Amino acid sequence: MDYYDILYILEDYIGPILFGLFFLLAFLNVPIAVSLGLSAVVGLFIIDLPMNVFPSIMYASIGKFTLMAIPFFILAGVIMEYAGISQRLIRFASVCVGHRKGGLITVVVVVACFFAAISGSGPATVAALGSILIPAMARAGYDKGVGTALMSASGAIGVIIPPSIVFVVYASIADVSVGALFSGGILPGILVGVVYILAALWMSRNNTNIIPQPKASRKELWAAFGEAFWGLLTPVIILGGIYGDIFTPTEAAGVAVIYGLFVGIFIYREIKPKDLWRLFMDAAVSSGTVMFIIAGASIFAWLLTTSHIAADISESMLGYGLNKYAMLLMINLIFLVAGCFLDANSALYIMVPIMMPIVREFNIDPVHFGVFICVNLAIGLITPPVGINLYVGCNIAEIPVAEICRKIIPFVLAGIIALLLVTFIPEISLFLPRFLK
Repeated sequence: MDYYDILYILEDYIGPILFGLFFLLAFLNVPIAVSLGLSAVVGLFIIDLPMNVFPSIMYASIGKFTLMAIPFFILAGVIMEYAGISQRLIRFASVCVGHRKGGLITVVVVVACFFAAISGSGPATVAALGSILIPAMARAGYDKGVGTALMSASGAIGVIIPPSIVFVVYASIADVSVGALFSGGILPGILVGVVYILAALWMSRNNTNIIPQPKASRKELWAAFGEAFWGLLTPVIILGGIYGDIFTPTEAAGVAVIYGLFVGIFIYREIKPKDLWRLFMDAAVSSGTVMFIIAGASIFAWLLTTSHIAADISESMLGYGLNKYAMLLMINLIFLVAGCFLDANSALYIMVPIMMPIVREFNIDPVHFGVFICVNLAIGLITPPVGINLYVGCNIAEIPVAEICRKIIPFVLAGIIALLLVTFIPEISLFLPRFLK
């Protein structure tokens, strides 16, 4: 048996080899992007394709106009954090509802939704808000673990409420309108926020140590609104410009950067010239990490398609003879499991090429599909072992991961309830895209 005979035999097992090697490398704590890239290199070697396709496909995958929105939205989120917008949003939400029973719980979720509309990133939302809100909840008598779990779960709304980086990535893979996905994510994002509030209220129902905040006067309310106004205006400018056909989502990301710098330097005066270098470096590191993952995942996904692995898996799933609703449950289960081990961008590049033939076969709207798998991946941000929001929250609160893993269970269950509603009631995600069309 010579060298080519061995390759011929291995080619029949290219699928198990690709996935097996990837999960082995990921299990060994090799970075996800590197795990995807190395697995793809082995795959190219087995099916005897020239290695020069590797850099060309990677470059083509990240050289799309749509994906230019990612580094701009990341930069806009960093600018907003440096500009002090998060503190002002928290202050405004606190004077509005902080005095009510469970008011601080509502503050966490509402502010997370607003900041999500600025940053577009779950971990960034937890990092920006958690350092303020988690200690505030502890001082108000809330259980620290519950507060950390709530903050971690609420931060995940950042990938559902537009502008969402996950939506931008999905749009580039599935060739779907980014604007339609953005509008489709608004109501599901609010729904997820509501179920998280209910879950936190249920967990705190017997806590007699909670100290409600004093009710703010009308003067304090207007003062807080005035300070938060420029931050509240950010999502209005971004989304209003997109849906008003003033600019594209990618252009909106650039506008958000310019607006954020203007507010931070001239209005709030929190950003100083000396801060710009560090600000741009933070954004560059975050953007580079995301784009590197996309580049590695794209070559992996291309190999799945080229070697017909994706088509074979799709045909196998269709061969079960399931009806539409059973298939939707299966898709959700697959993405929930994938979210436990993969970051959102990697999961999209690996799973979407497999699922799109099924989506077409069952006549599922691609916008609806994109929204409910995005909710899936948001839940993945709070499910071990790769629930990155959990680790960010634990680092801020200085509590063991084991503790937050117990406290996060009610939020995961609440998120799954919201997911099922979004999955089986398409109008939740399709009403606004159709209304704004």
